[in-house]
Parts: sequence; C-alpha cells; structure tokens
Amino acid sequence: MQLRVLIILTSGRAIGRAWAGELDGDGSGRPTRRNTGLKVLLVSLGVATLVLLSLFLFKMWQKKKREEQHARLLKLFEEDDELEVEFGLRDQEIFLEQ
Repeated sequence: MQLRVLIILTSGRAIGRAWAGELDGDGSGRPTRRNTGLKVLLVSLGVATLVLLSLFLFKMWQKKKREEQHARLLKLFEEDDELEVEFGLRDQEIFLEQ
C-alpha cells in the first residue's frame, strides 16, 4: 500500500513538472538550461522594475517636498512684509503697489 502511494506521488510530481515545462527532454526531472535562464531573466527584470519604480517614486516625493518647502519660504517672507506694515516699519502704499 505504501509503495502504491509513493509511486502515485512520484508520478504526480513528474506530470506536474512536465506541465510546468521543467523536465528535460529525457524526462529525468532536471530543469533545462533554457528554463533556468528564463527564470533568471524574469527575476532580474522584476527586480530592475521594482528598483526603477522605487527610484521614480522617490524622485516624485523629493520634488513634492521641495515644492512644499519653497511655498513655506514664500509664505514666511510674505508674512514678514505684512508684519513690517503692521509695525509701521514700512509704508502702507509701497506695500500695496507690490
């Protein structure tokens, strides 16, 4: 009984590998060079895609942060101009012309 189960499981694995295209032409169960090379190529392309996507997203994030900091800087100087007019350090008419 155990021998039958072992034979069924072994043949099932071989059939599964044959469907996946992993068997050599002689059915030895060894992966072919072509399949190994294809797997390496696909994994390399996947890793390269992830790296490029991460780099792109990082650059977008940097650009957004830079724009936010620039807007804060402009707002800071804008508020300083209003404070100068409020404290009478600058003439109101000159401020309105700008």
